[in-house]
Amino acid sequence: MWNKVQETVNYLKNIVSETPKYGIILGSGLGDLVNEVNITHTIPYTAIPNFPVSTVKGHQGALVFGHIGDVFIMMLQGRFHYYEGYSMQEVTFPVRVMKQLGINKMVVSNASGGVNPDFVVGDVMLLKDHINQFPEHPLRGHNDERFGPRFVNMSEPYDKKMIAKAKVIANTSGIDIKEGIYLGLQGPTFETLAEYVMVKKLGADAVGMSTVPEVIVAKHMDMQCFGISIITDIGSEDEIGEINHQEVLEAANAATPKVSKLVSELIKQF
Repeated sequence: MWNKVQETVNYLKNIVSETPKYGIILGSGLGDLVNEVNITHTIPYTAIPNFPVSTVKGHQGALVFGHIGDVFIMMLQGRFHYYEGYSMQEVTFPVRVMKQLGINKMVVSNASGGVNPDFVVGDVMLLKDHINQFPEHPLRGHNDERFGPRFVNMSEPYDKKMIAKAKVIANTSGIDIKEGIYLGLQGPTFETLAEYVMVKKLGADAVGMSTVPEVIVAKHMDMQCFGISIITDIGSEDEIGEINHQEVLEAANAATPKVSKLVSELIKQF
């Protein structure tokens, strides 16, 4: 893993000379956030050594470098999911690359199903914590101390100072936000009624199929993380609305302007 990461990092450094401050992972339907970037380089995943290739509709499959305000960033247009058949090491490989490029702050976004009765479709939720229910752990196996310690402190997976700053930005910008706990499941099926009930009973406010592995690996390397979810469907103890991937994309796209504003201002100010 270490050698593969270094090969990828060296390839990117030969193309991009400036060191990014932030790494951003865009989730389903959130690709329009790239419009906030003054792009300097766009590199298809297929051209990058050792990089997986996203297979999900709504994920563009390119690495974007550029500026949001005066801040140089690296953005993944399309992430990799465990349900696509990738190993957890492949899913989280780009996060390893981020850190070795010199990035210490990561923003992750996703589309998720809400189980909190106060949520509605289109809500924006800041992640304050998560529950890992994936069947495979991204740090299982041999630990390379060059990346991080064997046992990782997960007491603050999502940086409290970044959350506080995002709340201030949301308030001054008139953006309505929620805050909650995200539960990660394997997918690719949407949850059953009983599973939505389970998610709620376990203490989560929303459920999705990503984010958790990337954040665990980021914390393994002592990165600061900020997570944001768009609530694209709602499940309760009584009913589940009819949902398909196209509707998830549409709901995510409708909320994208709010997410773009919030994330871009956070990056400029934090």
